Amino acid sequence: MSETIILYHNPRCSKSRAALELLETRRLPHQVVRYLDTPPDFTTLKQLFRQLGLENPREMMRVKDELYKTLALDNPDLNNDALLQAIAEHPSLLERPIAVAGQRAAIGRPLENIEAILPA
Repeated sequence: MSETIILYHNPRCSKSRAALELLETRRLPHQVVRYLDTPPDFTTLKQLFRQLGLENPREMMRVKDELYKTLALDNPDLNNDALLQAIAEHPSLLERPIAVAGQRAAIGRPLENIEAILPA
C-alpha cells in the first residue's frame, strides 16, 4: 500500500486540477488540502520548504502576483523565515500545486515534477 500523497490544491488552477487528475487516474491514495481554505501554518511551510529542497522560499512563491509586489517581498533583506511567514499570512502567495509523497515534495509546474516523486 502506497503512502498517502498530500496535494496542496487550488481548484481554480488548471495545473492543480491536472495534478489531482493524475493522482486519481493512477489511483494513488491522496489527501487534498485546499490551502486557500485551510492555509498551512509556518511550521508546515518550513517543512514543505525543506521537502522541496529549495534554497530560497521565493522558489515556492507566486513572485509575479500583485500581492508579492504590494508586500515588497522582493526585498533582499528578508530572510527565509520572514518569507515563509508571509506565505502563512497570505496563502495565495504559495505556488501551486505542491504534492508531498513521503519525505519528498514537488511543485507541479510542470506536472512532470510531481510525476517524478510518485511511487511507480
